[in-house]
Amino acid sequence: MSEARETVVNVDPYSIPLEDIDVSNPTLYMTDSHWPYFERLRKEAPVHYCKSSLFGPYWSVTRFEDIMEVEKNVEVFSSFPTIVIGDQDPEFTVEQFIALDPPKHDAQRKAVTAAVSPHSLAQMESLIRSRVAEIMDGLPIGEPFNWVDRVSIELTTQMLATLFDFPFEDRRKLTFWSDMATSSEEIAGDDSVSAEERQAALMGCIEEFTAIWNERAKQSPEGKHDFITLMAHSPSFQNMPPLEFLGNLILLIVGGNDTTRNSISGGVVMLNENPSEYAKLKADPTLIPNMVSEIIRFQTPLMHMRRTATQDTVLGGQHIKKGDKVVMWYVSANRDDTKIDRPDEFIIDRPNARNHMSFGFGVHRCMGNRLAEMQLRIVWEEIMQRFERVEMVAPPERLKSNFVRGITDLQVVLHPKAS
Repeated sequence: MSEARETVVNVDPYSIPLEDIDVSNPTLYMTDSHWPYFERLRKEAPVHYCKSSLFGPYWSVTRFEDIMEVEKNVEVFSSFPTIVIGDQDPEFTVEQFIALDPPKHDAQRKAVTAAVSPHSLAQMESLIRSRVAEIMDGLPIGEPFNWVDRVSIELTTQMLATLFDFPFEDRRKLTFWSDMATSSEEIAGDDSVSAEERQAALMGCIEEFTAIWNERAKQSPEGKHDFITLMAHSPSFQNMPPLEFLGNLILLIVGGNDTTRNSISGGVVMLNENPSEYAKLKADPTLIPNMVSEIIRFQTPLMHMRRTATQDTVLGGQHIKKGDKVVMWYVSANRDDTKIDRPDEFIIDRPNARNHMSFGFGVHRCMGNRLAEMQLRIVWEEIMQRFERVEMVAPPERLKSNFVRGITDLQVVLHPKAS
């Protein structure tokens, strides 16, 4: 990546010509420097055209209401061929139902929804709580450790293993595949692995899950609600080419991983950076469910979704041409002061805290949103029972990506409650 692209994070965004602003630059997110760029776009160009970027030309939609308009109009703003700003490798193109439109999208989504239905979640709650308790009880006291690895990744990986009924002892493969799926310079700017490494890892994912699929397809689906059993016995998923199978695996793995994992880490950062809110939580732990929604808004774990215009259209007074990339920046919508009061403040007892864009809207709204909320609620209930404070002892290290707002390292020290 060019030096100019790397150093733009040190530039006042109001000093840049409006037409030259490029919020696809992944370095902005690694350094948490993107906020004033979006502030300016919301004020001056809420539907903004970037003519040149690492990912080609694209439109940015940065206000809450404009994003809602795009989300609701699936005929004009299509999820096909992909929902990320970068284009896929033409030699390794996956298909997944989130990047499809109705009716195929609806049929495939409906087929796997039972895994995260209210009934399934009610059955899983005690299991999740026991796992969270075991993780918490195994953490070191009074010495620094990486919260991301020991808590955020471990919990979400255990949950993924349950959702897929994947061999529990191999569960860290799921995290590895999730990271590989979103680690692409061409797709989201993460240049930590090569295209060859990524492709090799994901082919390994197909191979392992094909064996699991073949096994589940022979078994009775009665009483089973794991993703692979649901897919193997649904007419909507039969005769998938390997890269469509991979695409849907990636979708379900990433969807079950990134929101929860990065919100678990993000919540620790937010409470440490806002000690008055941490004090408020200690005084009234019943605020946890509301705080969970505020954490998810403030973190915005998946920062954008892309659509592609199927015809010439007008949005926010701007003329968009057929084939143009239209990027909905959820991370900006969640700081839109025309929709959210004092949006740059982390307020755990915020009224209407669920009024955020982190889960998207409409037919593509995150189907696992209730599971993510439940996991976060349980994590904080168990934390508050055990610890006086989870102290952040170093600034968080962030992922270089314009798609996943990830935290890769978070050093903390635990202070137990007085017995």
